[in-house]
Amino acid sequence: MESQLGLSVQSLNQRYSYFACEALDELPESFTITDPCLPGHPIVFASSVFLKMSGYSMDEVIGKNGRVFQGPRTCRRSVMEIREAIREERMVMINLLNYRKDGTPFWMLFHMCPVFSKDDGRVIHFVAVQIPISRKARLPGSNFRRNGVHLSEDGSSELGFVFGSCRREVCSDSVLELSCSISLDSLLDTDIGEGGNDGPCEASDGEKKRATTTMNNIFSILTHYSEVNGRLVSSQRSGLPRTGLLCSSLNISLGRIKQSFVLTDPHLHDTPIVYASVEFLRLTGYTADEVLGHNCRFLSGNDTDSLTLDHIRESIKSEQACTVRILNYRKDKTTFWNLLHISPVRNASGKVAFFVGVHIEEDHEKLEKHGLSPETRQRSVVGAVKVAVRCLSIAVGASKSSSFVN
Repeated sequence: MESQLGLSVQSLNQRYSYFACEALDELPESFTITDPCLPGHPIVFASSVFLKMSGYSMDEVIGKNGRVFQGPRTCRRSVMEIREAIREERMVMINLLNYRKDGTPFWMLFHMCPVFSKDDGRVIHFVAVQIPISRKARLPGSNFRRNGVHLSEDGSSELGFVFGSCRREVCSDSVLELSCSISLDSLLDTDIGEGGNDGPCEASDGEKKRATTTMNNIFSILTHYSEVNGRLVSSQRSGLPRTGLLCSSLNISLGRIKQSFVLTDPHLHDTPIVYASVEFLRLTGYTADEVLGHNCRFLSGNDTDSLTLDHIRESIKSEQACTVRILNYRKDKTTFWNLLHISPVRNASGKVAFFVGVHIEEDHEKLEKHGLSPETRQRSVVGAVKVAVRCLSIAVGASKSSSFVN
């Protein structure tokens, strides 16, 4: 069973090669690379300059989400803007207050860009450059202190709001909390600077240019080594992404669900798999590249009951949920009894967007005598998937409406 650390290391090496990591580490700047397709959207590369700046070791960073560097005074609005950029798969440059391992805060210019596959247009990584802000200029309308307590412009205390909601948003793994967020305009900046200086800090033009130059250098290396491996990447999406690809935000939300399941798209020919959890890949022995874009029938074999397969097809055709016990085959041709539950997943408008299939190995289930029942685990997965899909469709709809109004 592969660890999260092992998956993170493979994420970069398989796409580029080990030599790409060496070339990246020679760059004299602080940056990280993350993979939105892995559970938790973890860091898969951290430059030596970043490690020195943050005080963490490589083992403490690889496989972890970037939220570990945020703290009680990291501005929630900034975090939300970064999440919006990830959801929309676009570039963002923003001033951000982060924390070192020893707990000291520091201001930096955070510049993030998606890395697109030239083959199918999907986002395979995000690159985040962090440039320390040397001059901390107070911005107009920023917050101030009175007797050690942060106040807004009208003089009201925000201390309870900051620790009550900002930290929950930063640390929460809840699909609902992370996907259904309140309006950015209703939030107030509550950052503090290093050494007790209050108010947001503005990066200089020189620091912005430095961040852009660093990003260009990183993409030059990634592009070169992706050409060597024959799996080309780009900083720009070439044309429309291939039909059936999930956006990064939905991939990240689904990655938080720690069960074996797949998502299939009934609107595409042959209802192919468009998402497969890490646990499903471990159960079946297949890789993501061998699963995505294919119908689930590759799990069937000579001894799989045809009547059970017919029942599954009829349920999908009628957009109804079904639960079956079916004999399936792993990649190595060994068999296992699969407690399979299939359910339609509807978007915010009520239309079926996907089908989710939850897979539980029967023999393994018998060993977990004190765990949750298969039915409870299956319902939990289906519920979490439905929340992720509906919240995303609501967010996308709200974003389109806002763009139209503006």
